[in-house]
Amino acid sequence: MNYQDERFADIQLLRYRLNGFEQLSLSQKRLVYCLAEATLWGRDITFDQNGRHNLRLRKMLEAVYTTAADRDSQEFRAMEEYLKRVWFSSGIHHHYGCEKFLPAFTAEWLWQQLQQTDASLLPLGDGETKDMLRDELFPVIFDPSVLPKRVNKADGEDLLLTSACNFYQGVTQQEAEDYYRQQKAAAKDDPQPVSYGLNTTLVKDADGLHEEVWSEQGRYGSAIRHIVYWLERASAVAENDRQRRYITLLVDYYRTGDLRRFNDYCIEWVGEQEGRVDFVNGFIEVYGDPLGLKGTWEGIVEYRDMEATRRTQTISSNAQWFEDHSPVDPRFRKPEVKGVTANAICAAMLGGEEYPSTAIGINLPNADWIRAQHGSKSITITNITDAYNKAAQGNGFKEEFIDDDETRCLVEKYGNQCDELHTDLHECLGHGSGQLLPGTDPDALKAYGNTIEEARADLFGLYYMADPKLVELGLLPDGNAYRAHYYTYIMNGLMTQLIRIEPGHQIEEAHMRNRALIARWCQAQGDVVRLVKRDGKTYLHISDYEALRTLFASLLAEIQRIKSEGDYDAARQLVEQYAVAVEPTLHQEVLDRYRRLNLAPYKGFINPVLKPVRGDDGQIADVQVDYSEGYAHQMLRYSRDYAALI
Repeated sequence: MNYQDERFADIQLLRYRLNGFEQLSLSQKRLVYCLAEATLWGRDITFDQNGRHNLRLRKMLEAVYTTAADRDSQEFRAMEEYLKRVWFSSGIHHHYGCEKFLPAFTAEWLWQQLQQTDASLLPLGDGETKDMLRDELFPVIFDPSVLPKRVNKADGEDLLLTSACNFYQGVTQQEAEDYYRQQKAAAKDDPQPVSYGLNTTLVKDADGLHEEVWSEQGRYGSAIRHIVYWLERASAVAENDRQRRYITLLVDYYRTGDLRRFNDYCIEWVGEQEGRVDFVNGFIEVYGDPLGLKGTWEGIVEYRDMEATRRTQTISSNAQWFEDHSPVDPRFRKPEVKGVTANAICAAMLGGEEYPSTAIGINLPNADWIRAQHGSKSITITNITDAYNKAAQGNGFKEEFIDDDETRCLVEKYGNQCDELHTDLHECLGHGSGQLLPGTDPDALKAYGNTIEEARADLFGLYYMADPKLVELGLLPDGNAYRAHYYTYIMNGLMTQLIRIEPGHQIEEAHMRNRALIARWCQAQGDVVRLVKRDGKTYLHISDYEALRTLFASLLAEIQRIKSEGDYDAARQLVEQYAVAVEPTLHQEVLDRYRRLNLAPYKGFINPVLKPVRGDDGQIADVQVDYSEGYAHQMLRYSRDYAALI
């Protein structure tokens, strides 16, 4: 694609290509189109979940943006960048670091623009004035002390009262923990427990604590009804009966909000393996909740990349071997690995928490008992990783941060292949490995649970990257290739991921904490991993790669023990000691070196436009893919055409 990528603030926008889409059957294209529409209708839910002011604030800024007369002033350009950041992060907080970003335009300028904006374009309720809108939203935009963090994980603070996410209203951390502890205690003998709190807002009012369910007739109902409409359209063109059943179960869950229906859907979804088209749509990942309970809405539509899937299926078909040879206590291994499937896929549409910034791999469902009894599905998104790899070619990063030619050549030769393989191992085997001891609460690690789980999956992949089994299976070309990934992984955890942290801030995001924990723990074990200075610059030195693998094995064994036993104190100690603090001198050095490369530390994607071509009978006769839509046009179109909640 020759369409120019866009860049603003610390973000570069890329495009992903729907490789092989033209080879899908007409029925499969119709299915992708219907599922894509269901994906786009969830956008406003994610905005509202990320903060209760986000939708009104977005609509206000969009009205100013589209009608402002002076579009060349410095203030307007600053507002344009701020709005683009709001679009990208589905709210006013950074999509990765969770801190509130502050505008470079003034409140006086925005108020002047607002006074000149047609009131019918603004999010004004009955009897509401522009003055009232200003009084509500301007402190949210301009006052750094108002809602400073979307997700706060600082040890010792009330994580709910200090987080701006919109999952709890008037509820303290202790009240929420007690509320869900009582629910779990009442169902402690349930062999098929639900994910308590996954699809509700917990509210405290004059009547006490109660949950507002996210369902067709409940909270977010106007958006969910559109999602349900398109899911039903998708069901009519499903590839097989089992696919049709799990779509129907998902619709039932959306209509009722019944989490047992969600369990039924997950089981049926995991069991369906024949269709080429698949999707994720719903309240899934809990990283946006400081307590790790509430699912942020996300959507992705996918179809199988047939060539790349041969690699992932080789891994999944050997899942039992990997589990049996894991360096963890045998008590924590699964005696029988069930239903582990892995596919390499092409994303066809991204939505909610997966848009514009998306994962490169997914493993679901999240319920441990479903994984144990029915298995899991893993995907690696090949057209997304391909776009990342193309964007990184020749950008000077390796030359700046890797100081010896041998290692740099190794990374050039094997880096992309190893990155993709580690993602496969992480998603397919890492998340699906191990088991909880009987009676262990899957939420026992509380705010540290996400970091520990990501570290567990990463360590599983890191340990096996160096195993001769991967060469035997044809997944790596030789016994030295893994060193490329060991080097870049540790370098990232110790140094280069710091480009994503603002000066003076700590590490907050779970994946970043995970990588820091692993790299710093290994550094603390002796001389295997060291940072050295040459010509005033810091570089990574690994003295013994086999010894590093042994360290990964030791840490994996401990992390799995913590997970299996629900050892909150040990999880807290590991994360707080190794994964949170940032050394300011090294941090500033990395920022300065990266800044000289003129690279954006974050990347996201502009969705393609799927255009249905209708035949004489009004039915879809083909679906064409258009890659030319610009970022602002796409965001404004989504705000106009998929505005379900405001």
